[in-house]
Amino acid sequence: GFSQRFEGGVIGGFNASQVDGDSYRGYHKPGIALGGYVQTNLSKTVFAAMELKFMQKGSRNIDSLATDGQIKYIMRLNYVDLPVYLGIRTSEKIAVLFGLSPGYLINGTEYNDYGKFEEEDQNPFNELDLQGLLGFRFQLSRRLFIDLRGAYSLLPIRKQTGDPIWYWKSNQFSNLLSTTVLYRLDF
Repeated sequence: GFSQRFEGGVIGGFNASQVDGDSYRGYHKPGIALGGYVQTNLSKTVFAAMELKFMQKGSRNIDSLATDGQIKYIMRLNYVDLPVYLGIRTSEKIAVLFGLSPGYLINGTEYNDYGKFEEEDQNPFNELDLQGLLGFRFQLSRRLFIDLRGAYSLLPIRKQTGDPIWYWKSNQFSNLLSTTVLYRLDF
């Protein structure tokens, strides 16, 4: 019979994230990325892969020059993501990755100078997220790889309060840069 050869392993790394649509700029919210992956070769140069990861995302501002008295703002979002993507090997050690990453929000909290936001002060987050992803994979050894990726929400993580003006201006979107190490395990 015909059988597919699958390989897989574990993933660990760090995220730098921001939320487009809030009033803060910059990838100032660090987070972790932990999980596993499985992939299979479709041809000599193309592979398909899927991951299951715990991802920390959000937004952060600590402005020492704030004039309104409020200095701290932190949005902590914890997701379970299931990226599905294709990889195209451009050389023996480098591949370009592109795909989609659906995610489910485990929890989302916001903090300011006075602590955690009260429930009535929070604008609720959407439970489902869908991000487009683009990245690069570098092979360091037979078992060790490094991924550098960017991902951006195609669906809003939450709607802004008030009347919608325009889809991209009236909602908040997750914007993520991720660096992970993949370690291949033999099954």
